[in-house]
Amino acid sequence: MIDRLRRSRAGVALIMVCTLLGACATGTVVLLPEKDGRHTAVTVKQGDREILLEEPYAATRVTPVGPRAYRSSAQEVESQFGPALAARPSRAASFTLYFVEGKDEFTEESRLVVDRILSEIALRPVPDVLVVGHTDLVGSDPFNDALGQQRAETVRSALIRLGIPQSDIHAISRGKRAPAVPTADGVAEPRNRRVEIIVR
Repeated sequence: MIDRLRRSRAGVALIMVCTLLGACATGTVVLLPEKDGRHTAVTVKQGDREILLEEPYAATRVTPVGPRAYRSSAQEVESQFGPALAARPSRAASFTLYFVEGKDEFTEESRLVVDRILSEIALRPVPDVLVVGHTDLVGSDPFNDALGQQRAETVRSALIRLGIPQSDIHAISRGKRAPAVPTADGVAEPRNRRVEIIVR
């Protein structure tokens, strides 16, 4: 049985196929390459043995006597796991729109991002869009919570006008609680006046 899969980087892409339901008495773990080329790794522990997979297509077979490391390939992964990979949901994509200070009005640069957002949504058969409004640290918590929600609703309304079903879009506010650029309270920071759009 696999006792532990430990990730050394966030967002590790891997395939784990168990041949028995429940506990993995036998099976395969393959580390897949990241699309952006980031380095990732995962540790597979079985009993008192550990194998570190840290290169694309590094793999291990989990056997009754312990893990056995080997080198897989893109062709082998496609041959053995093609249907499973095709059934995976698409990775989330995120976009950031910036706003004029104290308002729910886009900056000019942010208007240009909207077409990219629509293209990403169109790629997904059943899109789920989360719109999160943020503010800088100027003003009170209640003011910024309301402003963050106004910004999120502005983006949500714009997406609905462009044809995205309103049931696919959820808008929330984080106010000034999650700044992209940490600052002291009361500091006006343009990069914190934003809406994050996460498309799943």
